Amino acid sequence: MATPTIESPRSGRVSPGYSRSSASRGNFEMIAWLFMRLSGALLVVLIFVHLYVNLVTGDGISAIDFGFVAGKWADPLWQIWDLTMLWLAMLHGTNGIRVIINDYAEKNSTRMWLKGVLYTSTVVIVVLGTLVIFTFDPCPVIDGVAHVADYCSAT
Repeated sequence: MATPTIESPRSGRVSPGYSRSSASRGNFEMIAWLFMRLSGALLVVLIFVHLYVNLVTGDGISAIDFGFVAGKWADPLWQIWDLTMLWLAMLHGTNGIRVIINDYAEKNSTRMWLKGVLYTSTVVIVVLGTLVIFTFDPCPVIDGVAHVADYCSAT
């Protein structure tokens, strides 16, 4: 009786070919791996403190509105806190998707286009999010008319 042979996974498919040398890829991948662990641990702390401050110490979810965010972002600590969450979450997620693209995109051209879209969207979201956090004005003056809400000081 003949022993059945089991083919290697993806044996019929073309394995992705990387043009990088093994030494440079190893160092980059090690740093990326370490970044994922450290950023993940830091994100857990940042997110749980964020949720605790927003939902537990105040009046819960019903108290979160435009005025709440405006008051929170008036303090530079919370601007930096939210900026750190944004940057770490985007870089952590981008690195994870990069690994998935490397694992499953078989053709170099497909891998290049997917990574191009990934990196472009990451840059756009990080830049727009950073601009929103630091240029946020809850009491804007539009065409010389102050749109004053109850939480803005009348000037």
